[in-house]
Amino acid sequence: MSKKYYIIDFDSTFTQVEALDELARISLQEHPEREQIYKKIEDLTNLAMEGKLSFRESLAGRVQLLEANKDHLKQLVKHLKKQVSTSFSRNKHFFKQHADDVLIVSGGFKEFITPVVLPFHIKKENIYANTFVFNKEGKIVGYDENNPLSNEGGKVKLLKELQLPGEIHGIGDGYSDFQLKESGMIKKFYAFTENIERKSVTEKADHITPSLDEFLYLNNLPAAISYPKNRIQCWVVGDVPDAAVKYLKKEGFTVKHTAKLEDKQLKEAGIILLGHKETIAPEKLAKATRLKVIGYLGNSKKYISQETCTDMGIVIFDNIKKAESVAKRIADFINTGDAFKSSNFPNIQLPKVKNGHRFVHIHRNVPGMMAKVNQVLADHSTNIVSQFLMTNERIGYVITDISAEYDKKVWQDLKQIKDTISFRVLY
Repeated sequence: MSKKYYIIDFDSTFTQVEALDELARISLQEHPEREQIYKKIEDLTNLAMEGKLSFRESLAGRVQLLEANKDHLKQLVKHLKKQVSTSFSRNKHFFKQHADDVLIVSGGFKEFITPVVLPFHIKKENIYANTFVFNKEGKIVGYDENNPLSNEGGKVKLLKELQLPGEIHGIGDGYSDFQLKESGMIKKFYAFTENIERKSVTEKADHITPSLDEFLYLNNLPAAISYPKNRIQCWVVGDVPDAAVKYLKKEGFTVKHTAKLEDKQLKEAGIILLGHKETIAPEKLAKATRLKVIGYLGNSKKYISQETCTDMGIVIFDNIKKAESVAKRIADFINTGDAFKSSNFPNIQLPKVKNGHRFVHIHRNVPGMMAKVNQVLADHSTNIVSQFLMTNERIGYVITDISAEYDKKVWQDLKQIKDTISFRVLY
């Protein structure tokens, strides 16, 4: 099998922002015409990223407008470290395991890229970017024009020089990233849309990846979470405040509104958030085979069959006054398995697990289930780090944290235990 390399962009991919735009906001904060200059710099950035202006013209124009120095760069680095993309921040383990295979290739500048990516186990020799030119006072007066990355098509030229001996995959948000695929230098181009979505780029991509989790999942690479949250469909029905919707979107779920839940929507829903007095009949709920959680803005017991949901392994969170609190509980349940303050599940509050995986097993409350679960884990020589069990009159809820290495056949065996309702791996 040929070696694989992963070429990753920096601005609006590794980080949530465009670094030169942020540098301008630092260096020009006392400038009387700062807003007009910010706008010019942002326009130059977007024109280049959309392929409407040559990269060299855009870069030269932005650097000329910056009025920045080394002290401003120090402030920028401190800021960028807090602006690393959320899905990159939670997947440091991937970068550590693939330190030899990951390259940062950017039209940005090493002076601010290197200190931001080094803590992610990315090797200094695998960082390819432009470099600034300074005068004696430490002011930025230009950049190294001999660097291929300062030119139009610079990423293509760089990869031709590197001649990497293997299969190359590229992740980025801009036109210069797509050029790698267009030139035939990489096998697949993934348009990264966690921070910004450029239609001119996404329509040409091999795959749109709303998070790094999606990319890792597609390529069977080590990931912090077992299933990308962008693949979990959340349907919002009725009068639901924007704050709750925004919270779920920020968490990475795909959120859509509908006036009425149709059968097709029920079948694909992983989350449903209902406004006050909205209802789903038990026979309709039976069609929601992927549904994990219902959020209800009111007293759910009057409108949703608690028994049907419990028997299907669907947890319910409700709250009459605090919509955002319901959204937070939904996210906590998906992220950690925490069923605290649920109206129908055993109320279990869970710590986060580090350097391992969490199995969630929901079953009918019959004798001997814990022994059966542990027997499966023992048969696969699975090392248990911690375990939690709570029951109510209908179901049992077992949370098992295990060490990082395990036989994936254990999933199937746990699902096949008699009286199992559902099983999932959180991370």
